[in-house]
Amino acid sequence: MGTRSVGEQRVRTLQKTNTGTYTVSLPIQLVRDLRWQDGQKVIIRRSGKKLIVEDWQQ
Repeated sequence: MGTRSVGEQRVRTLQKTNTGTYTVSLPIQLVRDLRWQDGQKVIIRRSGKKLIVEDWQQ
């Protein structure tokens, strides 16, 4: 996936899959800082024109 640095931001590219869904990669350092693991469940919610990705808590 395309990654480009613009100042402190890391710009990511949306990729469409064969099933019609979209994917975007997360910066590894952010995932490590949050201590997220492979296969971890997350919640994605919309807030205005933004998407918020949060840890799913039971």
